Amino acid sequence: MKLFGRKQKDDTETGPLVVLEVEGMHCTSCGLLIDDELEEIPGVRSASTDLRSGRSTIRLEEGAEIDTAVLVAAVENAGDYKARPAA
Repeated sequence: MKLFGRKQKDDTETGPLVVLEVEGMHCTSCGLLIDDELEEIPGVRSASTDLRSGRSTIRLEEGAEIDTAVLVAAVENAGDYKARPAA
């Protein structure tokens, strides 16, 4: 796992979005750790986790098919966090 190895975000990014609700974050660094873990998954273009909203927005590559359970597992692997698909 890269520590805070940020991918460049592009305002013109396309691809499917997945939003997860995340519990257990205490600071901005928690979100960055989660983003790094998610961005290690092949097919994930970018991830942005927000402490205030408690949500992680994941942009997938066009055509990528990633099971939501894989994304949830990555969040939970990043630390003492719980995640689930947003309603």
